[in-house]
Amino acid sequence: MIRPIAAMDRLENETAFEVLARAQQLASEGRDIINLGIDQPDFRTASHIVDAAKRAMDDGRHGYTAAAGIPELRAAVASDLRRRHGVEVDANSVLIAPGAKPIMYFAILMFGEPGAEILYPNPGFPIYESMIAYTGAKPVPLELHEDAGFSFDADQVLRLVNERTRLIILNSPGNPTGGVIPAEQIDRLVAGLEAYPNCAILSDEIYSRILYDEREHVSLLSYPQIRDRLIVLDGWSKTYAMTGWRVGYGIWPEALFRYAEKLAVNSYSCVNAPTQYAALEALEGPQDAVTDMVEAFDARRKLMVRELNAIPGIRCANPGGAFYAFPNITGTGLDSLTFQRRLLEEAGVATIAGTSFGALGEGYVRFSYAASAEAITEAMARLRAFLAQ
Repeated sequence: MIRPIAAMDRLENETAFEVLARAQQLASEGRDIINLGIDQPDFRTASHIVDAAKRAMDDGRHGYTAAAGIPELRAAVASDLRRRHGVEVDANSVLIAPGAKPIMYFAILMFGEPGAEILYPNPGFPIYESMIAYTGAKPVPLELHEDAGFSFDADQVLRLVNERTRLIILNSPGNPTGGVIPAEQIDRLVAGLEAYPNCAILSDEIYSRILYDEREHVSLLSYPQIRDRLIVLDGWSKTYAMTGWRVGYGIWPEALFRYAEKLAVNSYSCVNAPTQYAALEALEGPQDAVTDMVEAFDARRKLMVRELNAIPGIRCANPGGAFYAFPNITGTGLDSLTFQRRLLEEAGVATIAGTSFGALGEGYVRFSYAASAEAITEAMARLRAFLAQ
């Protein structure tokens, strides 16, 4: 039997897509399914963004673009970062990609190899660990705990760093926990990394505009002392409800940009042109839809956390960002995967087991509040009834 290389067996799937497929199958069979496992806003992309893509198609923008993206969009990204974070970014350091995943994929490929170590959040986005293992590097979990608000202590992180550490992956606000890393912890981490000048940093800032309770995002671009080894990942999927458009970007140090561009040429050539013009309009056009969406998420967050904490056997920390709650379900007597499977099959509520995000996710389940308040209220009623049985 034909076999690929052994490294292929080290790749894992993203459970959210598996749960989505099962939920859709049950719905096609006539079941009433509430999907709180979905990893995307339930809002439509704003009409002015859609119209920009239509104009691009009508204007004949159907061909290849430069692998790094159209110049106007790269410049708009730099302007947006200057406006939001007060940092100067050279447009030539911006790489437009089909979603944000290629940025993490490229970064991990650049630094992962046998003998290397890469630190990643656990619980965290599952593709981090999957790709690290694929390269042959050692995945070193950066542990996130409920009692610390799913942030970390910089001194504990620095104790994990050694001469074999090639890359540290950070994600704030975080998926699946909604945790936000305080500025003082980032300050201490950056200061401590001065002793390890050969260690790169990948900062996943895809949820940077989805924050609550007057929190402000701290971008690692604000630290000039690490800019020569910092890769920042961001995009349009979450902020502008553009998940299916597949467009994101990376900010690369000068020494790494040409390698990222080569990987783009060798894998996807370029992002489709109309989507890039839609992304340009998203950055330069009205921002009301973003504000309205975050306000709606905040109200849903409060509703979900209140409802979860009122259910016996469950406790839920208040997420500081993104659109996920990550409640502790150990009091129910069920492990995470059993909870996920039974809640979907028996109660018609789709969630994601905490173990889908790493071993430290055991005892937790991710609920997305990117669903209507009515859907959340009904899902919580079903959850209460399910556990009462």
